[in-house]
Amino acid sequence: MAAPTLPKSLVGVNTKMFFDLPTTTAYISSVSKIAPAPDSSCRIFIIPSYPCLVAAHTLLEATPQVLLGAQNCHPEDSGAYTGEVSPLMLKQIGCSMVCLGHAERRRAPINEANDVVAKKAKAVVRNGMIPLVCIGEKAKSKIMSEGVGLAIRECSPQIMEVLRAVPGDAPIIFAYEPVWAIGAQEPASADHVLAVVKSLKSLVDTVDGKTEVRMLYGGSAKPGTWQTLKAGLDGLFLGRFAHNVENFEKVIREVEES
Repeated sequence: MAAPTLPKSLVGVNTKMFFDLPTTTAYISSVSKIAPAPDSSCRIFIIPSYPCLVAAHTLLEATPQVLLGAQNCHPEDSGAYTGEVSPLMLKQIGCSMVCLGHAERRRAPINEANDVVAKKAKAVVRNGMIPLVCIGEKAKSKIMSEGVGLAIRECSPQIMEVLRAVPGDAPIIFAYEPVWAIGAQEPASADHVLAVVKSLKSLVDTVDGKTEVRMLYGGSAKPGTWQTLKAGLDGLFLGRFAHNVENFEKVIREVEES
């Protein structure tokens, strides 16, 4: 199955398990009204809880500018995997992307390893969807050059496992989120993020055929963050800040108008 074409820029939100079904449907209805224009080079995406996906797809059918994503999936399409979620079924109910390797899944008690994330990315691509792969370093240093080096060393294998697992022309989105910046009062400094992302993009460029790759930033992103990062990033992956529709709209407009 062919995956959707990647837009020039993206802004998205993960609702995690914060919203119940009525709250999710109300939120998606509101977001659909602030979506970029159909001719815009910017697209937005929403990643709600599994039980909300069917209702979300129905609400978004008339708004192709908003991509629907799932929070995770299993590497296999079917089988004796009680409690798991099939990537094939996610495609069938209207998902365009699947979030993989989130920091909350890479840490205990799940401890999802790089090779598992890569297998899931391969399954997502096999089913005509886009893998949104979260990457990021746990370690933080007060010395910028040292912190950048730590980030590159930790993120490089996270990226390379995925690039080796999926076909060369498959679209991929990487969301760089320093683990220490998720939920923090302030995002990582722009200098740190741009330096890390520049090196990671160079790493991607060493892999033949990898032209359909976008790099987003997450980790306490908010209005104003994009202005400091737009020279090196392709968009933002937002958390709880964007659970407020007005906040989400502010960031969407910043990205769309840049």
